[in-house]
Amino acid sequence: MRIGELAARAGASTRQVRFYEAKGLITSRRGANNYRDYSEATLGRVQQIRELLSAGLSTQVIAAILPCLESPRDPIVFEGVLPETTARLERERDRLTARIEVLTRNRDAVAAYLDELRRRSEQAERSG
Repeated sequence: MRIGELAARAGASTRQVRFYEAKGLITSRRGANNYRDYSEATLGRVQQIRELLSAGLSTQVIAAILPCLESPRDPIVFEGVLPETTARLERERDRLTARIEVLTRNRDAVAAYLDELRRRSEQAERSG
């Protein structure tokens, strides 16, 4: 598929798709007309990249974990992984865990507020 179709289907802009390719997160083939041609699998990859970016991961971290997401192995072993990469991934995991905890607390607070609103509304209907 061409870049415009990929971008539209993934909910991205063509500029973002080019950026992901420039960062080495996705690849394309060039046709005889020199247009980029993307596989169907690239659509899922772009969606995955967008979700990871939305979660707050940097393109550097995404590049480091994409091999694991592409073809997980048991056990996962990747030659040449530097201790700095492992440390960065641990920091990202811890940051995401903290963010999840905050989001969970906020969700629970909103749910409790809604429950109380509904309870009071039902009381008002019964007494009114």
